[in-house]
Amino acid sequence: MLRSKTLWTTDVERFAPSDAFGIFMHPPFAFSPTRDSFADQEQKQAALSYLNEAWADARHDGVDGDCLAQASLFAAFAELVSTYGEDAVATFVEGLAGRVRNGEFSIALAKQ
Repeated sequence: MLRSKTLWTTDVERFAPSDAFGIFMHPPFAFSPTRDSFADQEQKQAALSYLNEAWADARHDGVDGDCLAQASLFAAFAELVSTYGEDAVATFVEGLAGRVRNGEFSIALAKQ
């Protein structure tokens, strides 16, 4: 089932170390911000906060980071497929290899 939503891409922006991971969602096209887009951005910020907290709790309980990452990817892709459909998600995933190689998901370590 394909809904009429746009599949968003992830850009990793580099922020101060206090900004947990600095991962934000952006549409794949330029647009003028509206009240709805700000509400959407707030939801994405809240979602990231929940995920960061759950991740920290799991790591504190001894769950391996690689296991967390793989489980998170599975859950994320399952949700995307249920929302957008397999074809849209497959198209989205095709571009991930290049984005990984370009460093979009690399977290820059602050030099001390």
